[in-house]
Amino acid sequence: MKKRVAIFISGGGSNMVSLVRDMQSGDHPAEPVLVLANDAAAGGLKKATELGVPTAVVDHRPFKGDRVAFEDALQAELDKVQPDIICLAGFMRVLTEHFVAPWEGRMLNIHPSLLPKYKGLHTHARALEAGDAEHGVTVHLVTPALDDGPILGQARVPVKDGDTPDELAARVLTQEHVLYPAVLRRFAAGDLTPVYL
Repeated sequence: MKKRVAIFISGGGSNMVSLVRDMQSGDHPAEPVLVLANDAAAGGLKKATELGVPTAVVDHRPFKGDRVAFEDALQAELDKVQPDIICLAGFMRVLTEHFVAPWEGRMLNIHPSLLPKYKGLHTHARALEAGDAEHGVTVHLVTPALDDGPILGQARVPVKDGDTPDELAARVLTQEHVLYPAVLRRFAAGDLTPVYL
């Protein structure tokens, strides 16, 4: 039986596309069953539809900061498709322990830094400000702590002289599209050995 995967997005969904295409390419231990966004204008929703993956939207704004009610609405959409794994792929909402705890060990996130460095936002600018020689991306299991949890994969990129945050981000994104599918493929097969690129 293939593992059923739900992917959460907030924007263009480029990592979601990489995950879905990999799952749809021949022999894979998982299949995409839902792409869920917190914004009806998220560009990734159209891409998911074009890839033949069902979509849903749970807009966080009507909940006016009631995170538990928002998360219950997310869970209600998941209940309809019964996923085994959640992949957060550019989902720009912080999830509380109320949602995370029942999914612990089954929810992955991708974060654009070499964790434990640079949790949170503006990771590319922070790496440049620190004068780092290399930067990268991490896929990890989600825990209630922000950008924490066991590391399942990392990819490194060199920081070049004169890099802007946008240039560095673009170089990291290329590696994200390789790393996340590789980690999911391994994870869905029951192998927690980290992937290093």
